Parts: sequence; structure tokens; C-alpha cells
Amino acid sequence: MNSIFVYCEVTEEKNIADVSLELLSKGGKLANQLNAKLEAVLLTDHAGQAINRIEQFGVDVIHLAESEELFPYRTLPHFRLVQTIFEREKPEIALFGATSVGRDLAPRVASALRSGLTADCTSLEIGDHVEAKTGKEYKNLLYQIRPAFGGNIIATIINPETRPQMATVREGVMKMEEATTKKKAEIKRIDAANYLQPEDFVVEIIDRHIEAQKVNLKAAGIIVAGGYGVGSKENFKLLYDLAALLGGEVAATRAAVDAGYSEHERQVGQTGVTVRPKLYIACGISGAVQHRAGMDQSAKIISINTDPDAPLNAIADYAVVGDLNEILPKMITYYKKHSK
Repeated sequence: MNSIFVYCEVTEEKNIADVSLELLSKGGKLANQLNAKLEAVLLTDHAGQAINRIEQFGVDVIHLAESEELFPYRTLPHFRLVQTIFEREKPEIALFGATSVGRDLAPRVASALRSGLTADCTSLEIGDHVEAKTGKEYKNLLYQIRPAFGGNIIATIINPETRPQMATVREGVMKMEEATTKKKAEIKRIDAANYLQPEDFVVEIIDRHIEAQKVNLKAAGIIVAGGYGVGSKENFKLLYDLAALLGGEVAATRAAVDAGYSEHERQVGQTGVTVRPKLYIACGISGAVQHRAGMDQSAKIISINTDPDAPLNAIADYAVVGDLNEILPKMITYYKKHSK
């Protein structure tokens, strides 16, 4: 029971999902702290280059099942195999991405194994705990850290008695860093046909229609974001003009999305996406903790707000106090004038 498992989600393009690679990176650091093995679970129809990609993150063991029944993702076959692997290998920690797949699969596995599960974690650490009533001491527990009560507090959750300690982790909150020392992973192959049952296929995929992703905020190097303070959907045009000029993307806060100023897929924050751009220009954003949770790892932050005491100004590298309807046109004009 001294291993850290990461479920590696496979995208429509047959690549390993970024959140899974981020978890492999974080899992490697946790494994070093615990002197444990880092192991990956890969269930797909054909692994291809996915194995090589996983190996870039210093994985010791890859539990691999290849079957046409495993792609695209269906709940019951993946659940059956992950449960089987966990019952056999008895991991200390198991990590899943907080995606639609991870949120579907992880709770089922946790329920079957009678283990705890913390959803939507934004940080993972290793630490000790002493039970207040009994004085019992627990060593090297997984601190599963996530916002709670609408982001008003940060909760640290532990599973002292049950194993594995399970968590789903939000995309983008962990840095994706390949291992400095590369090694060949041991491949443990699982014959899916030996474990899958007829009842695992009660859901049949007849046809699939996939809508292409319109916005990819995670990949944007520059983001121009607007909050409720932008004032209207029409005023958001200034943000689009500046973003187009800089080669960036437009994002929004939940308040701006709820007001109809922008689409939900552009929402950054606790209930949106987490981003780490090189430059984040925040326009009319006060900086509630829910929003900061999704962008506070940006390399450079510029805040434009009429309120000099806006909470976002406290973490901004540059705070511009003024009306964005006056400042943004000046920025656009100046950039056009001085750029080649």
C-alpha cells in the first residue's frame, strides 16, 4: 500500500488529458516525499504514443488495458477495471482529474472500496494529524485542500482510516513538469476480457456527435478578462479588440457571465476554468476569492479598476485606477502606434 496511482484520461484525439499529466507531475513529487512508487492506469483501445508520454513524468508502473470496448469512455467498463486494479494493488493514494470523466468514475470507485473522496481539490500536500479526542497520531496523510462554502474558506480534508486516499483535482491548478530523470516504466497488462461482464455493456454507443471546442483559455498566453464592472455586453467589445491586437483570448468572471456579458465557456474561477497565462489583464474585476482561485498563478497581472481598494489590486503586478472605457482605447491606440 505504498504507491500513488493516477488515472490517465484519454482525450478524443487519443492523447493523455492535460489534467492527468499535471497529476502525474504532482504525484511524482508526493511519491518522492513518501518514498513511494508512482503508478498510472491507462484504459484505451490502443495506447500508441500515450505510454511514451506518460513515461516522461517518471512513472514506475503503467497498468494498461487495451480493448475496443474501452474507447470512447463508458462508465461501467472503466469502473470495473479500475476497481479491480485498486483491489489488487491497494494504492495508498489515488488521483483523478475533476473532469466529467473523473467526476463520474472516482465516486463509483470510492463507494465500491468504502474509501473517502474529496472532490475538486486545488492543492495536495503530505502532513501529519493528531486526533483531538483520542490522541492517536497519523503520519504522512494526504492533505486534500479545496475551497468550501462558496470559496469563503479553504478546507483541508483527510482520510486517516480508509485507503486509498482519493481525490479529484481541478485542471490547471498543478504545474505540468516532466521528470528530470527519465526511466522506462514497467508495463502491467490487464486482459479486459477476463474482468468485464455482460452487464458492463448495458449502455451501447450508437452514434457520437462532438462539437469542437470554441475557446481554449488554458492554452492562451495572454488573457483579457472582464468582470461585472465592464458594465454591458457591448462594452466587452473593447476587451475583444485588445485581445485580438495582443493575440490573446477574452475571459470573464462568473458575475459577468451571469449578467449575460459573456459565454460560460469563457468563465475563469472556482466554477470555471483555471488559467496560468503569461499576462492577465483584469478589467472591472473586483477580485473575489472565487475568481482569484482560477487566475492567481498568472505570471503577470494588470488590474484596471475604478476602485483603488479592489481586492485584485493586492495580487496585481500593476494596478491602473480609472475607467476601463477610457483606458482600453488608449492602450489599443498606443500599442498600434508602437508595434511593428
